[in-house]
Amino acid sequence: MPARHRDALQNLCEGQLVVTRDLSLPCLLVFPMPAWERLEADLDKLSNTNPTHQRVKRILMGFATEVGVDSAGRILLPAVLREQATLDKDAMLVGQGKVFQLWDAARWQEQIRTDIDAHAADDLPHLSF
Repeated sequence: MPARHRDALQNLCEGQLVVTRDLSLPCLLVFPMPAWERLEADLDKLSNTNPTHQRVKRILMGFATEVGVDSAGRILLPAVLREQATLDKDAMLVGQGKVFQLWDAARWQEQIRTDIDAHAADDLPHLSF
């Protein structure tokens, strides 16, 4: 965990996080505990008979694992989560508002090239840069 995020996470959630698999990208989602609890409450409201809702709950809740940040700023990820994101040695933690994405560094570079090539800003004319 980068030092710039450690203090904020300590204040926000005492370093308690929930890590789960992303629904569509080859990365993990890292939630501070309060953000996860809000999402979990919303997920609990989804229908158990709707196939799409079942899939979302199965992925997000099924892979959800509580982790803590140790004194060196590390989090210990279970093998199943590392495998889901093909995390090996080098990883990238990418802020996404109230959640982080955790990527294998090589896959992150591939995704960025894809995103840049797609000219994402062209699809969001209401944002001013």
